[in-house]
Amino acid sequence: MVSSFRVCTFLAVVITAASLLSQRNAIAEPAFIGQRIESFTLKDFRGKQHSLDELQTSELVVIAFLGTECPLAKLYGPRLADLHKRYTPKGVAFLAINANVQDSVTEMAAYARIHGVDFPMLKDLRCQVADQLGAQRTPEVFVLDRSRKVQYRGRIDNQYGIGYNRDAPLREDLATALDELLAGIPVSLPITQPTGCHIGRLPKPDNDAKITYSNRIAHILQQRCVECHRDGDIAPFALMDYDEVVGWAPMIEEVVREQRMPPWHAAPDHGHFRNDRLLSNEEKDAIYQWVASGSPEGDPAHLPTPIDFPTGWQLPREPDIEFNIQETPFRVQAEGEVAYQWFAVDTHFTEDKWLAGVEVQPGNREVVHHILTFVREPQDWRTRSVGRGFFAGYVPGLRAQMLPEGMAKLIPAGSQLTFQVHYTPIGSVQYDQSKIGLIFADPESVTHRVISSSAINPRIRIPAQESNHREEAASPTIPWDSQLLSMSPHMHLRGKSFHYEVELPNGQREVLLDVPQYDFNWQTEYQLLQPMDLPAGSRIFTVAHYDNSAANLNNPDPNRTVRWGDQSWDEMMIGYFNLAVPVDMPIGKPESELRIAKQNENPLPRRMNRWFEKMDTNKDEVITLDEVPSKVKPSFNKFDTNGDEKVSRTEFISGLKLNQ
Repeated sequence: MVSSFRVCTFLAVVITAASLLSQRNAIAEPAFIGQRIESFTLKDFRGKQHSLDELQTSELVVIAFLGTECPLAKLYGPRLADLHKRYTPKGVAFLAINANVQDSVTEMAAYARIHGVDFPMLKDLRCQVADQLGAQRTPEVFVLDRSRKVQYRGRIDNQYGIGYNRDAPLREDLATALDELLAGIPVSLPITQPTGCHIGRLPKPDNDAKITYSNRIAHILQQRCVECHRDGDIAPFALMDYDEVVGWAPMIEEVVREQRMPPWHAAPDHGHFRNDRLLSNEEKDAIYQWVASGSPEGDPAHLPTPIDFPTGWQLPREPDIEFNIQETPFRVQAEGEVAYQWFAVDTHFTEDKWLAGVEVQPGNREVVHHILTFVREPQDWRTRSVGRGFFAGYVPGLRAQMLPEGMAKLIPAGSQLTFQVHYTPIGSVQYDQSKIGLIFADPESVTHRVISSSAINPRIRIPAQESNHREEAASPTIPWDSQLLSMSPHMHLRGKSFHYEVELPNGQREVLLDVPQYDFNWQTEYQLLQPMDLPAGSRIFTVAHYDNSAANLNNPDPNRTVRWGDQSWDEMMIGYFNLAVPVDMPIGKPESELRIAKQNENPLPRRMNRWFEKMDTNKDEVITLDEVPSKVKPSFNKFDTNGDEKVSRTEFISGLKLNQ
């Protein structure tokens, strides 16, 4: 869960005024350009002393503040190592400094080894150097000239940041500053805004504070955060004890104020969900007060009883059968974008299998962003279509659970399981071998079959530089009395918002889910607190908005018109939903299709759309006179109802229906 995924979910862009006030005694003003830095002496993780005075022969000195667990600091470790190799022959010295109270020298040594940092990494125990420079984030860099005056401070480059992970930096700020100084010219952009984690300074606690870690904060973290923030799980650092938490206190406050953590994006106005992660106002206020009072520990006797989290499968018992998703471990590169990977597994089932529980388990949670699983029957093995629904999945924050009693999923005999895996690099080469576990259900006990379908629009077209582009989709008509269990909106990097409604057979509409700020980094399944009865004839409608402008920092290319595609730099519009259908209803075997609904639909609209797309030769979603065949030209004006010399898709289909 790193790269754009972890960076987006654990960091924030702006330091709020309250955060600054709570840290006013700990953080000095940032060093100004031209300020001379006094010499200092610190020890590295091996215990060897290093002094700034020892670098007198160096033309320039780069000081980089790093943390061992901050996702951005991990991503930029290899980048700094590369810059060190490039610029050392030119007379540039590099020093890494760790001022985090929560980082041990052992963790520093591991960071240097994993990320190839072979220049000195020093421990700033009392934040003397961090305070002198006014450093606030990891990573954050300072460049000192020969007289040891600050000539540049800020970020390394702008490739990685909050919610975005570009293929390459648009500006290499640190390298540019070094080149300009070595050429004897002033730095063209001497100050940039660093993005990353707060440096974990040792606070000055108010021992008379009413809210302490032990009596309140540990309880909130255990209920809301520790499920992910524990060793070996999805989060990049643990929040299990005071010594670890206190160093992250300013960061915790910041991401809570910015509503980045805990991750939950549904508006509270519609629906009640059993996996709702929103903090209450009282919980938020407790966190703010605790940080403002210096993050006191309190009496450990008031700590909550530890929860015994599962360490293997999350299902209540071992699976009846499990499959490796990859035959051999998949290598995930250290940096850059990894295209979606597809893997297939033959089940060799000779009879239909009903499943009471399914769990997709990532082999390496640090790099696995999400896994979607699909069922393909033998006749469909030649295709890799996502279809209308998925069978199972792993997404950030999703916890595997057994289906309600009497409910089960079906894998038809002879089926194959296919997997779409999205990897996110973390700054070092990693390997992953994930797996899926299945718990069988007694067919005689199954009263409802759980199927996944969707409202899907594969014809999306998002114009370049459009900041609020709207697309719509509708599901097939649901032909059975059923129960709605959950919804999972799916878009990619340009996704902005997603909205679900249901239309009942009487024409009444009801909002099911509104996600005003969609976040690609969290593929949340919104699980209804109580299943919703849907009468036969109901239909799901969805509306999605996309930001394809340069203002979307996660946008791979704002100058490109974007259409449907598997990769994250393409787009999708899928409103997945899970239904429970009485088992005696006639349902086609494919897990992802509402087969009867498709058979009952009028095929004419689909045929009309194909005719339109055939004539729209330049694919700009309108037909002009020069695009239509000569025999059709006399009828052009009948379709061009608004007289703009263009025929839209709506005008085209309406005209065909009128002339039927």
